Amino acid sequence: MQTTPQDSSDLLSVDVEKRDEAWEREFLKRLPEMPVTVLSPDPKEGPDFWPYLLVETRPDGDDSIRNVVEWLSNKGIGLVLNPTKPMPDFVFTYGMIWNFRERGEFLSDLPPEKGGRFEIKPGQQLWTGVPSESYLPKYVRTMIKQFLAAQGVFLPKVLMVNFRAEPTAPETLAGYDLCFSIESLKSPPTHEHANIAEAISWFLPAHYSVSLVSEKSVPGFVSL
Repeated sequence: MQTTPQDSSDLLSVDVEKRDEAWEREFLKRLPEMPVTVLSPDPKEGPDFWPYLLVETRPDGDDSIRNVVEWLSNKGIGLVLNPTKPMPDFVFTYGMIWNFRERGEFLSDLPPEKGGRFEIKPGQQLWTGVPSESYLPKYVRTMIKQFLAAQGVFLPKVLMVNFRAEPTAPETLAGYDLCFSIESLKSPPTHEHANIAEAISWFLPAHYSVSLVSEKSVPGFVSL
């Protein structure tokens, strides 16, 4: 039987505690064509301090998630679905938003490796590459640079680095981290590295891994 956008409302009636991975996959599959209404044209700050557009699913909604996502991808804004409920039905980071624009899915299957801060041993073999346009589109780089500029970082540098596996193309993401030069971030203290990586991760798809690395350990960083 063919599924229509209206059928998606059945998924939203499922109790929160019964929404497993199968529910999530089916919901995200149906979501793009769901009719919605934007509750306010201005984004609102969430509990995590990131900006989100608030939308509500309605049978008579005057827009679709697909159209809303296209607009959000150029603004660096996330999305909250049905925020007036005791618990919103879904919260989308900006990284999930543009992942859909580029790849047609909010969540990609490739699991993330553990990012953060790495200790590189002397003589350790590494594989590096420059992030491509398809991996990190220009409009996404602009959003990240605007965020970092607000923190006083104006010339961030990045590099794809594989710390773990045999060399593969960076586009496969297998074993690769998107690394930010510690020096280009103005050499923050070590105890701040994890929080910085987590903040940058909000702008990236869930299957990307972010690390902070010193240019003294790994050469070849390029401007974001």
